[in-house]
Amino acid sequence: MDEELRSLTERLRQESGGAAVYDRLVATGDRDELAGVLTEPGQPLWARELAAFRLGLAGDRRAFEALVLLLNHRDPQRCASAAYALARLADPRTARAAAALATNELRVAYALHPVRLLVQMRAPESVPALITTLQRRLRPHDPYRRVALACVEGLGTLGDPRARPVLDEALAHPALAQAAVRALARIPGQG
Repeated sequence: MDEELRSLTERLRQESGGAAVYDRLVATGDRDELAGVLTEPGQPLWARELAAFRLGLAGDRRAFEALVLLLNHRDPQRCASAAYALARLADPRTARAAAALATNELRVAYALHPVRLLVQMRAPESVPALITTLQRRLRPHDPYRRVALACVEGLGTLGDPRARPVLDEALAHPALAQAAVRALARIPGQG
């Protein structure tokens, strides 16, 4: 069993309280049954998450909307699981959705996993979204340093020259300076 799936199933087993439907959702190979959980009213969040995750791993695009909602959830474990499944789903809408979540100032507290997903995807939307998100985090006393650091590290991983100006600005922020130096060193033509 995939390690991420094992971790998710253990967490959701506890959330389900041992409900019989939990065992059925873990065991079923019927994608239509899993998709039904996403649309049936009254389904608990843990059941929707399990169904969406399993469908995402199977490449079933019916999971897309549920996974995007979970990517923007206040619970970091749900965000991480959704990002993992979205990366494997390979839906062309994923990068645009992740970029929208990463750059939404009203939801910036939950932007860490969308930022990481954008880096992993290396989509055309990735660098512009990370630059925008990082620029906003460079304000004095911004409380979202983890998001800023993920942007700096991600821009280094992506190595796109368009990131140079914002990474130069990040050098002035003690919490980001070392990561910005490393990121700038990874950009071709730097030096």
